[in-house]
Amino acid sequence: MSRTILVVDDEPGIVQIARDYLVRAGFRVITAGDGADALRLARAERPSLLVLDLMLPGMDGLDVTRALRQDPATRKLPIIMLTARVEEADRLIGLELGADDYITKPFSPRELVARVRAVLRRSAGDLAPSGVIQIGGLSIDLERRSVRRDGEPIDLTATEFEMLAVLAREPGRPFTRAQLLELVYDVSYAGYDRTVDAHIKNLRRKIEPDPHEPIYILTIYGVGYKFMEPD
Repeated sequence: MSRTILVVDDEPGIVQIARDYLVRAGFRVITAGDGADALRLARAERPSLLVLDLMLPGMDGLDVTRALRQDPATRKLPIIMLTARVEEADRLIGLELGADDYITKPFSPRELVARVRAVLRRSAGDLAPSGVIQIGGLSIDLERRSVRRDGEPIDLTATEFEMLAVLAREPGRPFTRAQLLELVYDVSYAGYDRTVDAHIKNLRRKIEPDPHEPIYILTIYGVGYKFMEPD
């Protein structure tokens, strides 16, 4: 059965191009033109992934992302955000709210399809081997793609989980931001360093006892990040 992609944009031309290329790639596509309709379809249709425009009439893409991440039924829905905004801060807001990836307009439809496939692979766990990583009070089950801290479950997005898994598989190894981008985003990614920082900020907020004094994901100044080494 084809995976369903929900495309949300108030520009009919963009919706049509995205639909045509995604259908050609074998996906089932449903569409919405505003935030309220996007929320309704996301909850009713349970799509595999959401392609979401940042600038929407009424409820914008950030409001939609915030609402989806607060709803247990849609909390883990993969989201790729479309944005015509070029300011770094605008792109970071979407990532910090829990978007898995972003694409700036104008975009290549082929790149959109590649990004969709890449995020779906991360969501399905195709990039992670089986096994459980146990460090301190943190338990990372790579097969079930679940994380617990002191026995309590923690909800992560697909991209957050993959970044955590990359770091935790090699505790003590410093990773540059460029290395993390390359390992987590398995397509050609013209991203920027703050993309990684935004996901790390989300991870720390969720897994660290005190995000301001992290013990699991450590900053290596001038380099990047590393995961704590076991005692």
